[in-house]
Amino acid sequence: MFYRFWRAFLVGLAALLFGTEVRGREHLPPTGVYIVAPSHRSTLDIPLAAAVTRRRLRFMAKQEIFNGPVWIWIFHAVGAVPVDRAGTDRAALKAVEGALLEGEPVVIFPEGTRHQGPELGPIASGTAYVALKAGVSVVPVGIGGTGTLVVRRRGVPRLSRVTVVVGPPIVVERVDGAVKRSAITELDATLRVRLQAVFDEAEVRSAQRSAGRRASDQAGEGV
Repeated sequence: MFYRFWRAFLVGLAALLFGTEVRGREHLPPTGVYIVAPSHRSTLDIPLAAAVTRRRLRFMAKQEIFNGPVWIWIFHAVGAVPVDRAGTDRAALKAVEGALLEGEPVVIFPEGTRHQGPELGPIASGTAYVALKAGVSVVPVGIGGTGTLVVRRRGVPRLSRVTVVVGPPIVVERVDGAVKRSAITELDATLRVRLQAVFDEAEVRSAQRSAGRRASDQAGEGV
């Protein structure tokens, strides 16, 4: 119940402020579980990742944000799993595997933390490891427009238009036993290419929509 409220409020707020557009929802598997693997430029990417489906999602989140009893309660209520980025954090990976086995899709940001610029940051191995152990598809999701949420025109701040692009899933076969480093490296490379493609598409679309809004504003000022 709390997740539904949280999602409805934050996704709705993002849509109101940034005109969120989601493209490619048809690529999400209609049934079963999968990993949503979004690009990461802003904290706003968290509710934007939730915008791709009404299903309850579980999020892997850095342990640092679990600070204080109130925040701990909130993040656990929305299904977040704390991750220690300094180590392998096998307990967190086990928790994510458990969520998948319980039938809940999981959100993992492959870059591990926020990055800026047109190129993705290094891909951490956690996404590939979990996908291979659980045998679930990885759905790349590009989020465009969150790198610079506020732009200025003639000194007046304008909010950018945000576009989310869902790419075709990467089908992953389950690995029984130990996962070889070569398998992780191969899946990381595939994910990087596919995620970069949808991120580029999302950035272009976001820029086009933001430019269209500015042109509309200028036309209105000229009337």
